[in-house]
Amino acid sequence: MTTTRAATATGTGPRRADGPRKAAGTAPYAYEYPVADLAYIAPVQATVARGRVLEVDASDAEAVEGVLTVLWHANAPRLEPDPDLSGLQRAAELAVLQSGEVAYRGQVVAAVVAETFEAAHQAAAQVTVRYEQFPHDVDLSDQRSDAVAPEEDHRQGDTAGAEPADVVVEHTYTTAMQHNNPMEPHSTVAHFDGAALTLYESTQGVHEVRRTVAAIAGLDPRSVHVIAPYVGGGFGSKGPLHAPTALATLAAMALPGRSVKLALTRRQMFALVGYRSPTLQRVRLTADAQGRLSGIDVVATVQSSALADFVEQAALPSKSMYAAPNRRMGHRAVHLDAPVPTWMRAPGECPGMFGPEVAMDELAWSCGLDPIELRLRNEPDRDPHTHKPFSSRNLAACLHEGARRFGWDGRAPVSAARTENGWRVGLGVAASTYPVVPPPSGSRARIRYEGEGVYVVSLGAADIGTGAWTALTQVAADALGAPLERVRVRLGDTTLPEASLAGGSTGLASWGSTVHAAAEAFRARHGQAPEPGAEAEADLPDNPDGDDFAMFAYGAQFAEVRVHEATGEVRVPRLLGVFAAGRIVNSRTARSQFLGGMTMGLSMALHEESVVDGRFGHVVNADFAEYHIAANADVEDIQAHWIDEEDPHVNPLGAKGIGEIGIVGTAAAVANAAYHATGVRVRSLPVRLDDFVGA
Repeated sequence: MTTTRAATATGTGPRRADGPRKAAGTAPYAYEYPVADLAYIAPVQATVARGRVLEVDASDAEAVEGVLTVLWHANAPRLEPDPDLSGLQRAAELAVLQSGEVAYRGQVVAAVVAETFEAAHQAAAQVTVRYEQFPHDVDLSDQRSDAVAPEEDHRQGDTAGAEPADVVVEHTYTTAMQHNNPMEPHSTVAHFDGAALTLYESTQGVHEVRRTVAAIAGLDPRSVHVIAPYVGGGFGSKGPLHAPTALATLAAMALPGRSVKLALTRRQMFALVGYRSPTLQRVRLTADAQGRLSGIDVVATVQSSALADFVEQAALPSKSMYAAPNRRMGHRAVHLDAPVPTWMRAPGECPGMFGPEVAMDELAWSCGLDPIELRLRNEPDRDPHTHKPFSSRNLAACLHEGARRFGWDGRAPVSAARTENGWRVGLGVAASTYPVVPPPSGSRARIRYEGEGVYVVSLGAADIGTGAWTALTQVAADALGAPLERVRVRLGDTTLPEASLAGGSTGLASWGSTVHAAAEAFRARHGQAPEPGAEAEADLPDNPDGDDFAMFAYGAQFAEVRVHEATGEVRVPRLLGVFAAGRIVNSRTARSQFLGGMTMGLSMALHEESVVDGRFGHVVNADFAEYHIAANADVEDIQAHWIDEEDPHVNPLGAKGIGEIGIVGTAAAVANAAYHATGVRVRSLPVRLDDFVGA
C-alpha cells in the first residue's frame, strides 16, 4: 500500500482552525441558531420504571399561557412502525410517544410545546399521568440464570482447568455505570414546512441523522437537511440517535411552519441518551513460575435493556492482547427495565481492560516479577485471535519509554513502599490498546479551487471537538501542495458530500484518507495550475492491506498514587502515558486528545458512578453535584507522549485513531499503584477511601 508523506503541515501543531470562532463565541452550536417562529419543547418523563400509561390529563397544562400543544401517545404524529435503520440505531428507543408502554423510569411519556421556555416547563410540571404499574427489575448480577450470551464464546485450547499452571489468578472485577456528560447537552432545533425537515443537531454524524430521521418519519432523505458544524463533545453518546431527536421531529411535524427547540437538562441526560454499562468481569489467568501465560479466561456480565439491545464488548480486548495457548472470552447480557446503554469513549476496551490489567498486576506479584517484565514475556508474535501478523505492535516500546520517563526503575516492593507526611506512595502501570477500526464506506470529499491560491475542501464530517477542522486542513494542504492558510474546510452539513460517523476513532483515518484521495484526483485532473472553479471529488479508497493484518494502537499508562494512612483519601499526583498510534497528524490536538482521555480515565478510577435506587429504578445522583467527575484539583502532573511509529498498512496517512486509547488502561494503572502503596487490592471501580480505612 503506497503511503504519501506530507511536505510541510502534517505532523506539526498549528493552532486550531476553529479556535478563534469558539473563543469569540461566534461558532454556533445546535441550540444557538437563530430561527423564526420559535417554540420550546419540555419533555414529561415517566415516574414508574415499568408499566403502561392509562391517561394523560393535560387540561392544567393547556391552560398555561403560551402553550401550543401537549403531545402524548394518543395524539402524537405517527412514526414508521418498522423503519429501515442502520445497525447503530434501535427502533424501539426512537418510537417516542407511539404507545403507552413504559420500559424505564424517565422515558418520555408526553411533551409540552409552548411559545416560551418558561411556559413549556411550567406546563410540563402540570401534566398529570396515570399509570398501570408493573413489577420492575434493575438488578445486575453475574449469578442470574437469565443472562444471555449474545454470541458464541471465543475459545482456543482448554480453559476448563486442565491447562498447566504454577500460578493462578482468578477474581471478579467490576466497573461502575457511567454517564456521558459532554459540555454541550443533546440539543435539536427542528423545522418542518409540511414537506421538508431541517434539523440543527448536536451529533457525531449529520448523514446518519438524516438517514435515521427520514426512516422513522417516513420522509425522503433528500428532504431532510441536518446542520452541525460545531459540536460540544459527544464521547459516543451523540453517535446513535436517541429519543430527544425523535421527539423534536415529532413536535415539528405536529406544528408545521413552526421551529421547535429542545435542549436536555443535565438530569434528563441521565435517562434519555444512554450510558456506559456496568460490568462484572470474571478473569482467570494461569501461568508458569516464570510468568508465561498458559490460559486467559475472561467472561464479562453486562447490562442491557428490556427495550432494546446493546452489549458492552468488555471481553473483546483480551482476545488479542497477550499470548496464551488456552483462551476463552465471552459476554453475558442481562436485560433490565432500564434505559438503553450506548457508546461511551472506548466502549468495550475502556472497562474491559480494567479487569485483565489488574489481574496481570496480581500475576506479576505472585510470580515475583516486575509488572512490565511480565507483559514483555507475554508479547505475541501474531494476533492471538486471528493469527494475522500485526501491521505494527509497539507496546514494548511504549512500556520501555514510559518507564524511562516516569522513573519506574526506582520503584520499591510493596512492603517497602515509601511514606511521606502520612501518605503512602505507590507506582502502577497498565497497558492500553484500541483497534484500528475499518472506516465505514460511503465517505466522499470535494475539492474546489476558488482562485488566488485558495482551495475549499468539503465533506459532511462532524468535528465534535477533536480537531478535525485543523487536521483535515493540514492533510489537504500537504496533498495539494498549498500553504496551510490557503485551504478552507467545510464540515457538518448534509448538503456537503457524505462522510462517515465520528466514532470508533475512525474520523481522521476515514476523512483524511478521503481528502487525500480527492486531492490526488484534483491534481490528476487539473495539474499544478488549475483554473478558478476547478473541482474534483473522490471516495474513501479501499485498503488493500485491510484483510491481511491485525491493526491496533497501543499505549502504556503509568500512575503515582498517594493514599492517606489515617483517612484513606486517594490522590493521583502523576499520570504519564506513552502511545503508539501511527502517524500523528497534529501534535497539538493529538496531545489534547491523549490528555483528555487520560483525565477521563482518572475520573473513572476515582469518581464516576451512577447509583441506581432499585426501589424506583432510576439513577439518584443525576446531576453534577452528586455525580462526581475529575476537576482541576484532581489533575496535577499529567503527561502524554508518543512513539514515532511508521505503519504503511493502516491507510494512506499511516494514522491510527487517538480519540479513545488515552482512556484505556488509566483506571487499572491507578488501582495497581494503590496496591503498591498500601498492599490493598481494589478490584472494583471507583476506588474509594473506605477500601483502605482500617485495611
